[in-house]
Amino acid sequence: MSLPLTARKIIFVFGALLVLLVIVHHGANARFHGQNPTPYPPPDFGLKDLSALSLQRKLEYHFSYDIDAGFPKYIWQTWKHARDDENFDQDLKRLVDSWDGLNPEFSHTVIPDEAAFYLIKKMYISIPEIVQAYQDLPLPILKADFFRYLMLLARGGVYTDVDTEALQGVRNWVPAAFNQSTVGIVIGIEADPDRDDWAQWYARRIQFCQWTIMSKPGHPILINVVERITNITNQMKKDGRLNKAESDKVVLEHTGPGVWTDAVFAYFNDPVYFDTSSINVTNSDFFNLREPKRLGDTVILPITSFSPAIGHMGAEGTEHPLAFVRHAFRGMQCTWKDKAELTRIGSWRPHENQRGGP
Repeated sequence: MSLPLTARKIIFVFGALLVLLVIVHHGANARFHGQNPTPYPPPDFGLKDLSALSLQRKLEYHFSYDIDAGFPKYIWQTWKHARDDENFDQDLKRLVDSWDGLNPEFSHTVIPDEAAFYLIKKMYISIPEIVQAYQDLPLPILKADFFRYLMLLARGGVYTDVDTEALQGVRNWVPAAFNQSTVGIVIGIEADPDRDDWAQWYARRIQFCQWTIMSKPGHPILINVVERITNITNQMKKDGRLNKAESDKVVLEHTGPGVWTDAVFAYFNDPVYFDTSSINVTNSDFFNLREPKRLGDTVILPITSFSPAIGHMGAEGTEHPLAFVRHAFRGMQCTWKDKAELTRIGSWRPHENQRGGP
């Protein structure tokens, strides 16, 4: 006797499900045994292929950039001693303390030299060429420069040299009209020397400050400057020039404001991020800047913001409403020992800072 129609349908459906389960099971086994597996989930790069990626792509993979995220509430500094060390210079301690007083909501860390390398190694363990480049840098000033970019790329927040003084809270750096949720990095003008001999004193005609920077993690400018420094270091090592004494000018180009400024302009003129079909961003876009300016996700502050009271290039005094940070070495009567210590962290650059007047 034949089965009722309903029963036959049930048996058919059950059989179909059984066949489907067998196929799925076989496919799963095939994946585990390497028989033409179908990746799941579909990877962006494929972990096994990361080593074949360019350095830029590796950095983008490990340190993604989220423009919608808030600025991390971190303040990073570095010095030869820990902050609670009895040998920490009292004048510098006063400057360091100014950041806490005006930014109580921030986590503030002064990283001693002995910890800096291990921190870089931990953050960049998956990109060994970065760790190697950091190790290969022969001078403390070079390591100090590289450290700030690496720290901001991986963690974000504010980096500021240990000899800077906070004049206002970080919350005031981005004008309310700019909508902080759509800003990814804040930089300042360091130099705008309207003089024929500017190249004797500065690395670039318009030079962006790198003793104080605020950024969200993974920003493309930071990726660019880290890639540039790594490539420069590797090439100098290959050429046998890395361990030779570097002139002030070479330092500026290797890790300092020269290479930093180049990375900033490269970002502004990158068609991936900006419409460059009709115009390029050049020095002239920042000549005589007196108010904060926004380009895409970047806020550029005038020279007064991070270099007030320097007495030239249009910088206003420390009481100006746009004066946010004072770089104290400018007003310090430094002994040779002071200069040596500040050179260690990259703040005192004799070629850059012993400037002639306009």
